[in-house]
Amino acid sequence: MHDHAPAPGGLRSASSRRLLAISLTLTATVMIVQVVGALLTGSLALLADAAHMFTDASALVIALIAATVAARPADDRRTFGYQRAEVFGALINAVILIALATVVAVQGVQRLLNPAEVEVAGGLMLVVAVVGLLANAVSMWLLSRAQRTNLNVRGAYLEVMGDLLGSLMVIIAAGVILVTGWMPADALASLFIAAMIIPRAFVLLKEVFSVLAESAPKGMAVGEIRTHLLGYDGVVGVHDVHVWQLTRGAPVFTAHVSVRPDLLADGRSAALLSEMQACLADHFDVAHSTFQIEPAEQSDCEPHHA
Repeated sequence: MHDHAPAPGGLRSASSRRLLAISLTLTATVMIVQVVGALLTGSLALLADAAHMFTDASALVIALIAATVAARPADDRRTFGYQRAEVFGALINAVILIALATVVAVQGVQRLLNPAEVEVAGGLMLVVAVVGLLANAVSMWLLSRAQRTNLNVRGAYLEVMGDLLGSLMVIIAAGVILVTGWMPADALASLFIAAMIIPRAFVLLKEVFSVLAESAPKGMAVGEIRTHLLGYDGVVGVHDVHVWQLTRGAPVFTAHVSVRPDLLADGRSAALLSEMQACLADHFDVAHSTFQIEPAEQSDCEPHHA
């Protein structure tokens, strides 16, 4: 007997698209302000932060497209739907972040090694950085809840967080320039932005590879699930257990469940199936589960993989 619980609906995707669209609007607006500010002030840190915002705007566009594709319903060829598109969107975001960090770092080192006679307008630099800080704070607040269950939104959230910290560093550098007139603070701030981007990018990349490798979701206690299933009356074995996730927050569980012959003879297998699915959905947050219920003597003849 085969059956499965329904997959998560499209509400999460619709909400994610709306949040991504709002964040994109904020990011693009601040990016334009920062580009103009960087040209007027001569600040490398502000220009680096503007470039970061430009990359984030592009990444948000990718994330928005991926979320739209992921909302498409399943069909005979894409039987799980298009949720995996979110993972590919996050992968592109991670690659963009690494490339950005490399460019910013090279430019920062070049300015420190070959300092040019450039006067940075600290006052205007400070004003533009504060505007960026406030806009990024709003974007982070908008994305904070959705990023817990959506890998694609999480990628956008991490990038906005990097923008916020970058704006904070530009504010500090502008303050140093205003108070002391020490211009290398601008280049040092740009290097800090580059160093800040790399770890975030690799954390996201690691999570993407975990999903693509079909590893069990982080924190998923597979042994505990098996113990719960074995606790049901009539269940004598649980094997061929597989747990993976289509994207962040969308785990999938399959297993063969061996039961006593009398449970099948009495017609209690359907009730057992419903109880096991409810257990996974309520206690382990697994909305999509598939069980094969079989008599114990049949499972004894099958090779068990897990």
